[in-house]
Amino acid sequence: MKIFMIGGTGLIGSETARILIERGHEVTSIALPPVPTGAQLPPAMKIEFGNYLELSDEVITNYMKGCEGFVFAAGIDERVEGPAPIYELFKKYNITPLERFLRIAKDCGVKHVAICGSYFSYFAKNWPKKELTKWHPYIRSRVDQENVAMSFADENFNVAVLELPYIFGTQPGRKPVWVFLVEQIRGMKKTMYPGGGTTMVTVRQTGEALAGAIERNRGGKCYPIGYYNLTWVEMLKIIHKYMGTPDKKIVTIPDWLYSLGGKQIKKKQKEAGQEGGLDMVKFTKIMCAETFIDKKLGCEPLGVQPDDIDAAIGDSIKLCLEVLDGKIETIGMKGE
Repeated sequence: MKIFMIGGTGLIGSETARILIERGHEVTSIALPPVPTGAQLPPAMKIEFGNYLELSDEVITNYMKGCEGFVFAAGIDERVEGPAPIYELFKKYNITPLERFLRIAKDCGVKHVAICGSYFSYFAKNWPKKELTKWHPYIRSRVDQENVAMSFADENFNVAVLELPYIFGTQPGRKPVWVFLVEQIRGMKKTMYPGGGTTMVTVRQTGEALAGAIERNRGGKCYPIGYYNLTWVEMLKIIHKYMGTPDKKIVTIPDWLYSLGGKQIKKKQKEAGQEGGLDMVKFTKIMCAETFIDKKLGCEPLGVQPDDIDAAIGDSIKLCLEVLDGKIETIGMKGE
């Protein structure tokens, strides 16, 4: 089928496009420039550069005409800070344009949609007293994004939101999200980290999930995505190995100590006139929990295959080290 994608040059988008093309689909994408140096984009993907916030309805319609699929591999995540209320920034990038794209896609006869969301939405819907949407603007915006997406779904318009967790893997020339963690670990004689853990997937598995959603999903559904569940200690041991310090001690700190770090972050944000997508004090409950997801909930129904998570973590860490050591120039993640 013909598929239109927003964000085809990104880490997730480019891998998804590669898998879709391998499966016989045709992909056209709009993405923000520049392309990272060394990035290996699928040669068969048609790329045009532009800002999806600035596209007119007429331009979007022209891209959507004749397409059966649409992939939204764009937006901004919880790392973004900005003036309060920060929710409005998430709405600007993640909700308002998506609502417009879905309206136009449906009018153009598109049948299959896959959207990159967040696994925080899955936990928000299952957390007591709706605490996550109450305290965290980013998480609230992701739940609202899902609600908007599901409002368009019907028997002729299949909409899937993938609730994506931590993703390991690299794109040459693009700065990994894990640089801050590697830098933090380097600065500690002992790696001090809270208890708990998280689910995760590789970049390849993320692309398989999105491609599977285009091909397999029917109606409106949100898929919790998680394949490998690791405690923080298990993950840190892998990170230490690839940092060349396999014997470095890991100390599990109490929840209250982690929350003190959150208070310092909030203080700095306030002094700078900024607000974060996550309340880093309230986030302690999430960080110190085991936010695990069974692969039967999302990955298996979408046809995601096993991958080497150890190697994917290793690739991410090795690139982080090259960035920190000034051995390579990269560009950061963009709102695409």
